[in-house]
Amino acid sequence: MENKNENTMDKIISLCKRRGFVFPGSEIYGGFANSWDYGPVGVELKNNIKQLWWKRFVKQRDDIVGIDAALIMNPKVWEASGHLATFSDPLVECIKCHERFRSDDPNILFDHVSNKHPETIAKTKDGETQISGTGFGFTEPKQFNLMFKTFIGPAEEQANVAYFRPETAQAMFVDFKNVLQTTRKKLPFGIAQIGKAFRNEITPGNFIFRTREFEQMEIEYFIPKPSRDEDWQGFFDKWVEEMYGWMETVGIDTNKVSNLEVPKDELAHYSKRTIDFEYEFPFGKKELYGLAYRTDFDLKNHFKEAPYKEEEDGEAFWPHVIEPTWGVDRTVLAVLCSAYKEEGDRVVLKLDPKVAPYKVAVFPLLKNKPELVEKAREIYNDLKKDFTTAWDDRGNVGKRYYAQDEIGTPFCVTVDFDSLNDNAVTVRDRDTMKQERIKISALRDYLKEKLK
Repeated sequence: MENKNENTMDKIISLCKRRGFVFPGSEIYGGFANSWDYGPVGVELKNNIKQLWWKRFVKQRDDIVGIDAALIMNPKVWEASGHLATFSDPLVECIKCHERFRSDDPNILFDHVSNKHPETIAKTKDGETQISGTGFGFTEPKQFNLMFKTFIGPAEEQANVAYFRPETAQAMFVDFKNVLQTTRKKLPFGIAQIGKAFRNEITPGNFIFRTREFEQMEIEYFIPKPSRDEDWQGFFDKWVEEMYGWMETVGIDTNKVSNLEVPKDELAHYSKRTIDFEYEFPFGKKELYGLAYRTDFDLKNHFKEAPYKEEEDGEAFWPHVIEPTWGVDRTVLAVLCSAYKEEGDRVVLKLDPKVAPYKVAVFPLLKNKPELVEKAREIYNDLKKDFTTAWDDRGNVGKRYYAQDEIGTPFCVTVDFDSLNDNAVTVRDRDTMKQERIKISALRDYLKEKLK
């Protein structure tokens, strides 16, 4: 029996390639495992998400400033942060085919056995599934460091080893004093960054959910040193609210989001408390975002002398930090999954207009009628000044509507023969499919009101 959720994911992946959201990386050379390129429509969606995030958390706040740091840092950064010693996953190898996997996810291991070695699966008398057969199994787990190693300079020697950053956080800690001195910020305040990170994942997958190259939107929010254990809780709780507010802003269905309190024995080495915000993807409930209380772990490791004073003659101390983290690619995927709808014979992405790649599309009724094309071009060029606008003259108008529905365009404007006489156009709403006749002179204001 077909799994409905898996089928939905397949449809979303197909739509992404067909409509220019996401392409397989290096496809003409046979692809490259779990490498994905954002196409013309996808990069608009992704950029809209990043710009909204920056506007919300940096431009519209007085207590957060941004940086853009280097991808490759001095290796001593990763030694101080603990990544060289602890940033690893347990790795096992299949004895039969020698493929390697994370051993902490039994579903991955069972899927491998089911797909590659089904002859080793047997049913017990109780109906439970077990793996049997000689010469089959997995090696004992070994810890595998997830950082990508590279070399600086022409010689591939130990002295020249460097790493692509596995997270954006450390630069914000390393640059703490520079930011402090140039902005004169007082606690509490945050440093924000959007940028690429790299992890040599053992088992990437699920489309753009888990990849080796990804993008993060991250804030390190520095708070006063708590005198009581409860002092940091208020900041933490406020960021929980902020993260749900963000999800609503971009159109992620919060009914599909739940909070997972990470058990103490599973916390990262720097964390005193972490919440994972899990989203119900078609392939299962998985981590979408994270929120961690990192105490003063990072600043203490990077700065041997306390880097902050409330007053010139005050006592220096190491501020504590609350860290909200958003994955850009996972945000894109959650937005697509939340927006994907099948209504009768059409597929529609009901994207929030703020993130929609195009806000409006303009059509001439017929592409072989110069007077219609000329009029439509005038409207298209005028609307481009205020909105990200698409031009479409392929096929009949019905097919154009459905094509724009699939990429989430909120409004379509059609120029017909009546437009040449009454100076009005037909505006079609993506969600309701209703059509209105609007004067060309009033079109810009009409769309501005609708797209608020």
